[in-house]
Amino acid sequence: FSTILLPGLVGSSIIMQAMMAVIFPLMMELTWQKSITDRALAPVPVPLLGVQKIIAAAAQGLIGGLLVFPAVLFIHAEGQSPKVHVDNWPVLIVVMVAGSLMAASGGLLLGTLMNPQKVQMLFAMVLLPMTMLGCVYYPWSALDNIRWLQILSLINPLVYVSEGLRSALTPEIPHMPVWAFLLAIVGGTVLLTWAATRTFTKRVLT
Repeated sequence: FSTILLPGLVGSSIIMQAMMAVIFPLMMELTWQKSITDRALAPVPVPLLGVQKIIAAAAQGLIGGLLVFPAVLFIHAEGQSPKVHVDNWPVLIVVMVAGSLMAASGGLLLGTLMNPQKVQMLFAMVLLPMTMLGCVYYPWSALDNIRWLQILSLINPLVYVSEGLRSALTPEIPHMPVWAFLLAIVGGTVLLTWAATRTFTKRVLT
């Protein structure tokens, strides 16, 4: 079980840390601090400020995943060490970097769409279901017998990061095809970044 769990926990750490690193500071900047107004006066396009937030949060998410990896690898019950080896370095790097950017851009999008007064609902409505249905504790193929849930889970970005890490670190465990999770992660990053910078610009200028 620890072998299945390790990629999922690393992926979950990347996603959650990157999202939180952009959502909560943004909430403060948009409400009582109002510092975002001053930043908008800088001689750079407003969407570029959004991209800067995405990159900074993605870096924190990536660091979070790198810190969790050795903890999960070396802290375990006796005789339950995960069997992990890097099977594909390029895929591992792309999944971790693009996954961090995707999570950060998703966090920026949520942060600009949500009412700051209801940010606590984020945990109950978004983060908890995302974790439970994000293939953290099981591979995506384990949902074969619950087909509707397996298909529904495809809207969850954590699924693709968990499966991508599973492919690169524990290739003997069933996982999605490489082309499928890479297409979802890279495509999701581009789409969410585009949407997030648009909503960020609109929120700052209104």
